[in-house]
Amino acid sequence: MTAHPSHPRGTTIALVQMSCSADPQANVRKALARIADAAGEGAQIVCLQELFAGLYPCQQEDHARFAEAEPIPGPTSEALSRAAAQHGVVIVGSLFERRAPGLYHNTAVVFDADGQLAGTYRKMHIPDDPRYYEKFYFTPGDLGFRSFATRAGRIGVCVCWDQWFPEAARLTALSGAQILFYPTAIGWQPEEKEPFGASQWSAWETMMRSHAIANGLFVAAPNRVGQEAELQFWGASFVADPYGNVLARAPHDTEETLVVQCQLDQIDVVRTHWPFLRDRRIDAYADLLKRFVDDG
Repeated sequence: MTAHPSHPRGTTIALVQMSCSADPQANVRKALARIADAAGEGAQIVCLQELFAGLYPCQQEDHARFAEAEPIPGPTSEALSRAAAQHGVVIVGSLFERRAPGLYHNTAVVFDADGQLAGTYRKMHIPDDPRYYEKFYFTPGDLGFRSFATRAGRIGVCVCWDQWFPEAARLTALSGAQILFYPTAIGWQPEEKEPFGASQWSAWETMMRSHAIANGLFVAAPNRVGQEAELQFWGASFVADPYGNVLARAPHDTEETLVVQCQLDQIDVVRTHWPFLRDRRIDAYADLLKRFVDDG
């Protein structure tokens, strides 16, 4: 077992923002090529977008789409493992997991730079909105909020809809994450883009930047891009530092791989100047375990 430094001073991460086709093998080949390119540019961690191996399956409730799921380990996860070992990079990939007959998850795998599985996260918050009918497909995760030691630092992973919940970010940070990745598939509904599109995208980024600030860590969100059926995925993948500053942002409408250096020793500096973790009133938060607090 490879020993990992507990506090590497810095690491370089890459976010792959790409469009997807109906050909899973072509999507995987594209992702593997992007991983190779990112490694060539010095990336030590490469994170792919949510469900990168196929078209986003949840715009309709279609039983035929379950055939796209794979076990873990399976062909796609094994391809990521080989790529991690070949290029010496940590890889985060989001997969449609077939766990057992009738039991499916939206699952992220983390492979260390030697190709060994460092950890698995199953998406905890599952949406059910128009064209995001994920509850039809995915069982909520049962592994909790976690982080994983890798050669390039300790990383946490949540997936897409998880990004709207401050509790998820907090618990992942408390598990020791230095960088919190959010593989994402989010886009504009055709009837909503003109009146609400700018506000929707801004809220999405602002929410995750707030997680970076509140928890004193780096946040990185790769999103897909392009038109798939009715959804126009809005790209805009980004990396934010522990002050909430956007270090890099991809465009809305083209493929791009962001390669960004993160100075991990900044985390201790930020947390000692903004000691939010120190000043938490953990004795007063029991009501967070309730659905709603009724003072009547």
